[in-house]
Amino acid sequence: MNENKIEVRVRYGETDQMGVVYHGSYVPYFEIGRVEWLRNKGVSYKFMEESGIALPIVSMHINYKKPARYDDLLTVHTKLRKYSGVKIEFDCEIFNKNQELLTNAHFILVFIDLKTGKPTPPPEYILDIINE
Repeated sequence: MNENKIEVRVRYGETDQMGVVYHGSYVPYFEIGRVEWLRNKGVSYKFMEESGIALPIVSMHINYKKPARYDDLLTVHTKLRKYSGVKIEFDCEIFNKNQELLTNAHFILVFIDLKTGKPTPPPEYILDIINE
């Protein structure tokens, strides 16, 4: 299954004066979702970087539907959407405890060789995950 779910709790510093999650605070939630998606498949992002591969975001599109608030327990759903060559795409959604969709997003990331700084095909262990 190419989907993963992880829970995160909204911290005070991620909100504005009204206790609503600041729009920029959603990006780290989605990052946690992608990193945990990999970890759930047996690969740590740290290992990937130590083996010379990085996976920076080259495009993101976020839709805000409803606000999240201080101390809410959120569930981040991360799903592999597409892989092609050096690019990998994820669809992500964030729900509150009532299963209301708060935010959804689409991310495009590119595999980069850390030595050259250039796009590179993913390593075999990543292709195995993508193709399962």
